[in-house]
Amino acid sequence: MRLWPFRRRVPPPLPADDLLVTEERLRHAADGVLVVHERQIRGPVIVFRGALQVDPARAVDTLLARFGAFGYTPFLRAERDGAVVVQAWPLGDMTQPARPLLNLGLFLLTALSTLAAGALLSGAVALSSPLSWIRAGGPFAVTLLAILGVHEFGHYFTARYYRAAVSLPYFIPAPPPLFLFGTLGAIIRMRSPARDRNSLFDIAAAGPLAGLAVAVPAIVLGLGWSVVAPVPPGEFLRFGDPLLMRWLVYLKFGVINEGMDVFIHPVALAGWVGLFVTALNLFPVGQLDGGRIAYALLGRHHRALGIATFVSLLALGGITGSPNWFFWAALLFFLVGFHHGAPVDDLTPLTRGRRVLAIVCLILLVVLIPPIPISFG
Repeated sequence: MRLWPFRRRVPPPLPADDLLVTEERLRHAADGVLVVHERQIRGPVIVFRGALQVDPARAVDTLLARFGAFGYTPFLRAERDGAVVVQAWPLGDMTQPARPLLNLGLFLLTALSTLAAGALLSGAVALSSPLSWIRAGGPFAVTLLAILGVHEFGHYFTARYYRAAVSLPYFIPAPPPLFLFGTLGAIIRMRSPARDRNSLFDIAAAGPLAGLAVAVPAIVLGLGWSVVAPVPPGEFLRFGDPLLMRWLVYLKFGVINEGMDVFIHPVALAGWVGLFVTALNLFPVGQLDGGRIAYALLGRHHRALGIATFVSLLALGGITGSPNWFFWAALLFFLVGFHHGAPVDDLTPLTRGRRVLAIVCLILLVVLIPPIPISFG
């Protein structure tokens, strides 16, 4: 699901005299890389402003090695007037001990909660044995865990490829019926900043694209086991169809007559949940996957897109009358926010191919999001 943000663990500032000494050492360490025009101390952060003498990628390699010898990490960004700013942060050790037993324990609890959710969603409320619960809830649980797992490991292995410090996935169990699907998804923790916008984009986009590679075939397979039947009288749980789901249903069943509906198999339902989770993560806000993609594409202007997305969710809730969007907008505002930390190299632009793919990812949001996700009808 989302990537927990990298947070700069900043130790207390050094005494003034020591900071001045460190500033001078870092300025000399920047020789041959940056012509320093101005320098400043902001709390524990030492800032140099000037002009690069080498290309950004080489500058990052050099400054990482030189500043690292003094316990600092450089962050490079461009000013509007063309000057380059190097912020030297005294970052703490980003390595943390792995806790595989915690990851495994959360996964097993999520397996149990999604198994129970699958059994309840299949209508099995009076099952007497554990084996019957497994048979009823297994197809939904296995499919959903596969989608979430592939999504998170897409992030994980891409981050490892770029030598970023990252945790194993943490699955989040949520017992039904309090939470309909038995889980709040999964997350991984980024323990170090992305090197540049290209690696930031690759890490962020790898999760949704990998998850879709499992979710779409799951829907196609599950629709093969689904049936078209008359809509029963009274109220029942209805899952809204995003455009992609509508297209897949049309390819399988054609036009659905009035008074009829598709009653989907649990495997297809898990695929629907996968589409919905992917869509939520593609919102271009804060530290969500879509927020990281937006930062890689737009830089500091990503915040305006995040705020526009928040306003759009409120408008969507008002137009559709669905409280789902007000709830999600509140989560974005209070828990996610609109901030995104910069990569180490904020100068190197996104490559052309990645720009195209970034726009495709944002368009995917349109075809994956149902106007009314869940309702009773």
